[in-house]
Amino acid sequence: MSGVMKRMGMMFRAKANKALDRAEDPRETLDYSYQKQLELLQKVRRGVADVATSRKRLELQLGQLRNQSGKLEEQGRKALALGREDLAREALSRRAALQQQVTDLETQHQTLQSEEEKLTLAAQRLQAKVDAFRTRKETIKATYTAAQAQTRIGEAFSGISEEMGDVGLAIQRAEDKTAQLQARAGAIDELMASGALEDPSGMAKDDIQAELDRLSGGSDVELELQRMKAELAGSSPQQAIESGQSGQPGQSAPQAQPAQQPENPQRSGPDFGKH
Repeated sequence: MSGVMKRMGMMFRAKANKALDRAEDPRETLDYSYQKQLELLQKVRRGVADVATSRKRLELQLGQLRNQSGKLEEQGRKALALGREDLAREALSRRAALQQQVTDLETQHQTLQSEEEKLTLAAQRLQAKVDAFRTRKETIKATYTAAQAQTRIGEAFSGISEEMGDVGLAIQRAEDKTAQLQARAGAIDELMASGALEDPSGMAKDDIQAELDRLSGGSDVELELQRMKAELAGSSPQQAIESGQSGQPGQSAPQAQPAQQPENPQRSGPDFGKH
């Protein structure tokens, strides 16, 4: 059971790692790292400022203690000059206690000053590192963007990108549908021409009716042509039509009947001899 759980855990981590790797953008990661370095640099600078503030406070306290120590020494001398040895001894005792405080504060001051120098040096080094990282970050981002654009252009030219693949599939589907519609339209025309399908509107015609309509249309054209010729020649339209009909191709003109000759030419004139 434990082996199965380990395998499931490993598979889950592998798939999660792959998904994260697919979703990760190196440019965003670099920007995030740069932001974190800036935050760290800001903390170091704040630490330097805090140490410098503490050092400055110690310097002020040292100044005050040294002033008090000098004042107590002056007071002890005056008391001793006036014959007040007890007051002079008290003043010197207080001055000795202040001197101990001054010594302790000076030690702390040296420690803070040393820490301040270390933090200042660390801040300078970190600043240089952040600047170098920023330059490197921008270079990597520009290179990554250029490589990404080049890859997309290459995929677009080769047709393996997702966008171009979708476009190619859309074109293929459109061509298939167009071919299907053209084939269907051609089949319907053939069926209607063969009479297998009837036109419910009554506009469809069979081959014989189409031939008759064509001949009728040709005759109308011939009649109109003869009428126009007659108008140009100045004759009556009816005569031109009749002459046109008689002169139509396929019709022979009526042959002229020869004049009948008298059976007996001698009897063609008056018969005066019989009387």
